Amino acid sequence: MTASVVTNHKAIPRHAIHTADVSELGLCTLRGNFAYQPCRLNVRQPAQMVQLSAKFRSTLARKTAAFSIPNENNEAERSRSCACSDDQVLMPLENYNSSCHVDGEAVDSLSKSEAGFFQRVEHLGNQASVLDKLRAVYLHVLASEQWNASRLKLSRKNYMESATNLIHYLALKSLDTEALKDDLALISLLNLEMVNSSVLASLTTGIQLLGNLQLNSVRANENVSAEICMQEKLDQQNKGNFMINAMRKKAFLNRELLLGPLQDSRLTHIMTTVGEEALESETLITNLIKAGTSIIRINCAHGNPEIWSEIIRRVKQSSQMLEAPCRILMDLAGPKLRTDNLKPGPCVVKISPKKNASGNVIFPAQVWLSHKGAGPPPPHLSPDAVLFIDDQEFLTEIKVGDTLRFFDARGKKRMLKISRVFHIFSGTGFMAECTRTAYVSSGTELLIKRKKGRFLVGKVVDIPARESFIRLRVGDLLIISQDGKSDQDNSYGHTSHAYRIACSSGYLFDAVKPGERIAFDDGKIWGVIKGTSSSEIVVSITHAGPRGTKLGSQKSINIPDSDIRYEGLTSKDLVDLEFVASHADMVGVSFVRDTRDVVVLLQELEKRKLQNLGIVLKIETKSGFEILPLLLLEAMKSSNPLGVMIARGDLAVECGWERLADIQEEILSVCGAAHIPVIWATQVLESLVKSGIPTRAEITDVANGRRASCIMLNKGRHIVQAVSTLDSILRANSKEMKAKLKPLVLSSHLF
Repeated sequence: MTASVVTNHKAIPRHAIHTADVSELGLCTLRGNFAYQPCRLNVRQPAQMVQLSAKFRSTLARKTAAFSIPNENNEAERSRSCACSDDQVLMPLENYNSSCHVDGEAVDSLSKSEAGFFQRVEHLGNQASVLDKLRAVYLHVLASEQWNASRLKLSRKNYMESATNLIHYLALKSLDTEALKDDLALISLLNLEMVNSSVLASLTTGIQLLGNLQLNSVRANENVSAEICMQEKLDQQNKGNFMINAMRKKAFLNRELLLGPLQDSRLTHIMTTVGEEALESETLITNLIKAGTSIIRINCAHGNPEIWSEIIRRVKQSSQMLEAPCRILMDLAGPKLRTDNLKPGPCVVKISPKKNASGNVIFPAQVWLSHKGAGPPPPHLSPDAVLFIDDQEFLTEIKVGDTLRFFDARGKKRMLKISRVFHIFSGTGFMAECTRTAYVSSGTELLIKRKKGRFLVGKVVDIPARESFIRLRVGDLLIISQDGKSDQDNSYGHTSHAYRIACSSGYLFDAVKPGERIAFDDGKIWGVIKGTSSSEIVVSITHAGPRGTKLGSQKSINIPDSDIRYEGLTSKDLVDLEFVASHADMVGVSFVRDTRDVVVLLQELEKRKLQNLGIVLKIETKSGFEILPLLLLEAMKSSNPLGVMIARGDLAVECGWERLADIQEEILSVCGAAHIPVIWATQVLESLVKSGIPTRAEITDVANGRRASCIMLNKGRHIVQAVSTLDSILRANSKEMKAKLKPLVLSSHLF
């Protein structure tokens, strides 16, 4: 619909017109057969009649929508504003059945309030200047496309429009448009912060609307030619609207190609990381998919092909059984710096009852007992410890109420009282209670006393070794060695007066310098490098928890101040890529730092003829973030489905915690301009995953992450509950859920 103002007296001056508040023409959702919109037309000089006409593209017929006859008897009112006060504009909308109709134009109300009206009317006198600025921006954007023509020609056909729009967005961001944004905001015309997905079409729409505002102020005898000119421009605008729709469709298709379709009302995928723990439960994978997981992530930095194969087999089996599509993403380990494995701790498990502040037991520890072949406890149980017994006959003799006596690893007498029995799929299990702290090791004998002095004996087996760690405090010295000396005694106070840990990567020792900062375990521990050699680095700890912070095996090491040169794909990555190629739907490329990393990956995929394998670029370094547009353009030279993961753990350490919010916003904007799906990752609902209770900040973080195409959860004890909670939050943003919400009103009696 186009709107024009006609009078039978004389032309209304430009400053007397108050135009429609339109931010994105053709993007509003119009429902029903009619739309009633309040309309005001403010005129500072008398006219015999002011008529608002609406012309619909489907019929090209003029419809009188509203009119007003100002007071002609009072000359003093010439300086006052006259208006069509309470009339409503009636617009037949039979042909507007969708939110993005190619041939549809919609004009909002001519005015929404009189507050601040004169200030806005005076601003309309600067429309010509605003229009000139917007045209200059438009020409700059087009010029940038020409400047990068050779680069764009290298993009594959399926990415050509997206790569071009990315160039347009970068050109727009290179300009200082703050003053122009303010000018556009005053007339509620265009928000340059929201045009990244269709830059050229949005600028075209803004230019056309500003041009239409000027045409509305021409003299009455110029109406015919103005109408023709306006129609020609609106025809061009229709093309702009089509481009917006096409760009949205492109982003939608790119998301589905990489992540797969969503079969429910959610608009965002849920990705869940699983590891070897998934094999300890026959139902974990099934429960994750039931709860809402649509993508399973496997980190190749952990496990081996045998474990990965079994996880993937279970995923495919559960997906087929539940008729719920679930894709597989496998992350290559990449050249990440990690601590080496520490010497394993003792094979002992600690059983601790819950105590109050006075040390009195308020709830006994819950211990699961079963034969090893019976598998883990049922998912609805959360025991404090799991003990496997080697003797099946011993277990068949156990009854509820029995007391099992034993000596723990310290020689202390302890007891387990059987409270419940469970008949599980592959055997029988028992829940026992322990009221005193005990340390149980492999080989511990459990005794049940029967009548006539008879004893039943069962032996505890396969207690896993406890994870080793060193506890670092502020002021401690830590020696990082390349020769594996972390197996030495790490009890503080030995002759070197320093803890030791190993890192086998040569990159670390070749590039670091004294004075540079170093971080461990995603920034939980910070230090400063005091000295270096070819095989050792001495670090002084500057940040840790009040009681110290644990540093264990396979924890990350970051040196944000150092310019370490890594290889794109390690030898391990190339071996793992063979497995990924035949088992996964997507490959995650960790620690992308340079376009050469993408080039090497594309070459390896081309060798293996893997044009359909999805590529996920993990942005977790400062250099990777700073050249993100170049990484995307390089990856767009291939036809492989493409996505980006915001790996916020390492990214925050590399770039600084205070910058993380702005960085993830910029990544979303750049990827939105390139129509590339984004995965929101690291520490999402972490408290809920680990403890079963979320924080308020985590819920807000998830709500913010709904703008991404996928949200990733890491593994933890309460992962199924976390997936279910995330699924509920994502569904709350669906159209169906929003339709059920009642609008907020001031008071019920107003209606």
